[in-house]
Amino acid sequence: MVILQAAKSIGAGLATIGLIGSGIGIGHVFAAYLSGMARSPLMKGDMFQAAILGFALIEAIALFCLMVTFLILFSA
Repeated sequence: MVILQAAKSIGAGLATIGLIGSGIGIGHVFAAYLSGMARSPLMKGDMFQAAILGFALIEAIALFCLMVTFLILFSA
């Protein structure tokens, strides 16, 4: 039983590595948005829509990683 709990903990820890990547990805998306907005303020609205779409897609990956983590931890 102890080995099973240890394996679950290790698996959940490995599944959360995807959250690190998504945090870095969101940072890159908004850094590119701010850089583009500084270069061309008139395109602010179009760039914001693209940034929000990128944020949503990256966040979906993060939520999937979190879901897998919870499934690993709380499965029977």
